[in-house]
Amino acid sequence: MEIVTAQEMYERDQVAIQTVGVSGVMLMENAGRAICDDVAKKITTDQRIAVLIGGGNNGGDGFVIARTLRTRGFQVEAWQVVSDEKITGDAHAHKEMYMNSGFYLHHMEDLTSFQKALQQADVIIDAILGIGVRGPLRPPLDQVVSILNDLPAYTISVDIPSGVPADEGAEDFERVQADYTCIIEAPKMSAFLQSTSPYYGEWNVVEIGLPNHLMDQANREVWNVQEALRSFPVRAPHSHKGSHGKGVVIGGSYHMPGSIAMTAKAALRSGIGLLAIATSKSSIPMIAPYLQEATFQSLQEEDGWIRNLKNVDWSAFDGVAIGMGIRRSTSLTAQMDELFTHANGPMIIDADGIYHIKEKLDKCAGYPHPVILTPHPGEFAYLTDCSIAEVMQFPFSMTRNFAKANGVYVVLKGPSTIITTPEGQQRVETSGNEGLAKGGSGDVLSGILLALTLQSSSVFDALANGCLVHGKTAERLTKTTHSTFDLLATDLIDGLSETFRTFSSST
Repeated sequence: MEIVTAQEMYERDQVAIQTVGVSGVMLMENAGRAICDDVAKKITTDQRIAVLIGGGNNGGDGFVIARTLRTRGFQVEAWQVVSDEKITGDAHAHKEMYMNSGFYLHHMEDLTSFQKALQQADVIIDAILGIGVRGPLRPPLDQVVSILNDLPAYTISVDIPSGVPADEGAEDFERVQADYTCIIEAPKMSAFLQSTSPYYGEWNVVEIGLPNHLMDQANREVWNVQEALRSFPVRAPHSHKGSHGKGVVIGGSYHMPGSIAMTAKAALRSGIGLLAIATSKSSIPMIAPYLQEATFQSLQEEDGWIRNLKNVDWSAFDGVAIGMGIRRSTSLTAQMDELFTHANGPMIIDADGIYHIKEKLDKCAGYPHPVILTPHPGEFAYLTDCSIAEVMQFPFSMTRNFAKANGVYVVLKGPSTIITTPEGQQRVETSGNEGLAKGGSGDVLSGILLALTLQSSSVFDALANGCLVHGKTAERLTKTTHSTFDLLATDLIDGLSETFRTFSSST
């Protein structure tokens, strides 16, 4: 499922109209009917439904929805909340069809009587504004939206909640708080941004007849279980331990032994063939009893922290994950040269490793294997010398620009994790829940990503699938044996077995 900007959606509509020969009136009819088919699952004929109609294509969809629902036996009142001159083009054609069908159209004369009338509605369908919104709403639509949000009715938005911009960079203006949004053809960027996604409520995508090839051009897509099953690694019956990757995880300390232990255990639970742990000498006795399947390499330390990487046997491994449980010291930053000179295979850099890599970004493009950075928004803000607020406002464009400029993969972690390739392709993975907002969750993810990267033919698939496995494990555990309050990172590791069993039995 592609993710589009407002401009990309407009362009697809125009290609369908000008090249394919589908008229704008037909597309609007298709949209309205598809939305009615979807909305009919949410409403009943004994409910009172108000359709609020604005200008532009969204308003035209509203006329189709009001007409179609009435012909299907629903109790519908249509309200035009803009002046007649705002209803033009294809929308005006559908207004005429609505009126010619013999149905009554209410006009908003004043806000007081409008509010009083809407208080009788059980369901309100928001077809006021579409994806062209930029900036604050103007009167009286800002007041209309404020009234709508104060009503107890179940609110359904058409394509996008009115007032929510389709793209990145949203500011805090008045907008509809929908309970459900029926998205046309493809979700827009704002459905995945922390500041705007809550306004969508639950959402679903309906198709309106645009040719499939028009929806495959954005290089941005939603990743889901169906996609994962098509790309999940398969273990051959005659494979051996060397067939499934030989990895090393570098990190940990006397002060933070758990981080590297969780990364290692997660990698082992995720199918890696051989695993070594390179950590401070003093931390090995603390974690070795819990990791019998791993081997250990003792690194020089200072006050319990890793001092350098000189004792790592790089030749034994074809992949590395580094950064968990190390500190931010200038001496260790200098040691990152060792990593780029001697490491083999994909390199996953997480946690404090991201702080060390900032001074070595020029080496990433020259490294002959994939470099994968897994920052949260704060770490990515540090990498890019931006504020966290900027990262949260522009995550798609910032990660794409950074990945392309530095030749790296970026896994920007969050409720909607954005995975970006060095070429700028992007996937969004939305599984998981607030139970993952705990220390150690990222360490577990790094272990999963290392293991799947070494077992997969596509790094992009491995990263998307790893994030999905991580999130789906959290979802299942909080529905069965845990809550979002008590879920721990170690619980995730134990829960991976069932997740992988489910995935492997379905491929």
